[in-house]
Order: sequence, then C-alpha cells, then structure tokens
Amino acid sequence: MSSGASPSSGPDYYVRGINDAEARGPFKVDQLASLAEAGQVTVETYYYDANTEQWLALGSNAELKAALWPEKKKLGFKEKEFKAVNQADDKAPAITVQQFLDAAEGKTDDTKGKKDKSLDMMKAAMWGTKGAAVIMFISALALMLPGLEALTAMDFAKLLDKPLVFLGALDLFIGLLLLLGVISLYPFVRFRAVFGLGFLGFILWTQGQPTALVALAAGSAGLYFSTIFLSYVPLGVALLAGIGGMAALAGMNLF
Repeated sequence: MSSGASPSSGPDYYVRGINDAEARGPFKVDQLASLAEAGQVTVETYYYDANTEQWLALGSNAELKAALWPEKKKLGFKEKEFKAVNQADDKAPAITVQQFLDAAEGKTDDTKGKKDKSLDMMKAAMWGTKGAAVIMFISALALMLPGLEALTAMDFAKLLDKPLVFLGALDLFIGLLLLLGVISLYPFVRFRAVFGLGFLGFILWTQGQPTALVALAAGSAGLYFSTIFLSYVPLGVALLAGIGGMAALAGMNLF
C-alpha cells in the first residue's frame, strides 16, 4: 500500500482470525479501520499479503497498523520527562525478520515450547491452495482428453460434440489462478467441486460407469476440502483423495 493512496482507493485486503477456516473480504483500508474501531479486527488478526503470498498479522505491517490504529497525542507531558526512556529505546537492538520467525516457531529462549500454531495453519493453507491447483490441472486433463484430437486440430464443429472440453479449459484457468495464490476464488472452487460431482456424476451414472463415478466423487470431495482444512493431517487426506480421484478419472479417459 503506497502512502499516497487514499483509503478508499487503495488495495483490497482479506483478513481472518487464528481459528477462522475462511477469510473475510475484500476490505479497503477505511473499512478495516471501521472494523478495528468496532473491535472486530485486532493487531493479531491476519491479512493476506499478496507480495509474499503469506498470512501476516496486521500488527506486523507498520504502515497498515498506523492507518487502522492511529496514535492519539497525549496532553500534559513534556518531552524531557521521557528522555531517558527514549534513549534506552534507541540503544535497543532492532528485531530482525528471522528473529520474529524464530519466536513464532518457538526457537528462542523466551518462546521455547510455545510454538505459534497459526504459523502451521498459514503453511497448511498455502499447501492447500497449491494442492487445489494440482487437482484442477488433473481435472482439466481428464475432461479434455476425450476431445484432444478435435482440440489439437482446432475443429470447432467436433469440439461442440465434446462440451466437457470447455469445462476442462475453465478448470485449467482456475488452476493457474490458484497457483498464483488467488484465494478469493475459494467460493467458486467449492461451487465447481459440488457442480462437477452433481453434473458429471449424473452423466457417469446414466452411462453405467460406477468406477468413474467413485473416482469423480473422491476427486470432487478432495478439491472441496482442500480449500477448508488448515491442519496437515486432514489436508493431506483431502489432497490424496482429490489428486488420486482425478488422476484415476484421467486414466480411464486415456485408456
């Protein structure tokens, strides 16, 4: 966020609490300031930093913190009364980013045995986003394989007979966006998982392909829950189900 940008024209921010499964937003800075004034966000609330592709505490961004919680001037005190304190602060060593990360991971003397669980949640969320992207890529492959010949020949007449190719192209596009960390797509990804299970499942059921239907169900469930779980074990199960199910579906279409 540049210092010259007005609060209503600045970037959008997504926020969530430590125990929240889903992010809220997007919010402008002035909207976040209203939430902060109402006590709905604090310095410990996390926001998604698009530059680092990480969830960071609002309090760790000095510029954003100053905009949300501006310091009020205190009356009745003179500067000389705090001179000794300021001199002591000037001599204190600055805290580096690595020291901050070590403290969050419980690697310092003061935080040993007190690892911040939110750090694991953020890492799990990042793995979930990348895993969902992989599932979407495999789903795109499974849907586009039956019309691969028409697609490579750019025969639009034949492509119209293979409408699922267009759904596969959409999955490919969504996968690319997820790989870039666009988590605002999560609601649409979940809709895609439910829609795919219902629409494609009906087609496979009418065609008498129960094995393919089971693979689709596993892949769709894995895709859905990979955008929700923030713990490694359930996330790992979801990713295995999603990748395995979609890969099995692609294999059936290939052979």
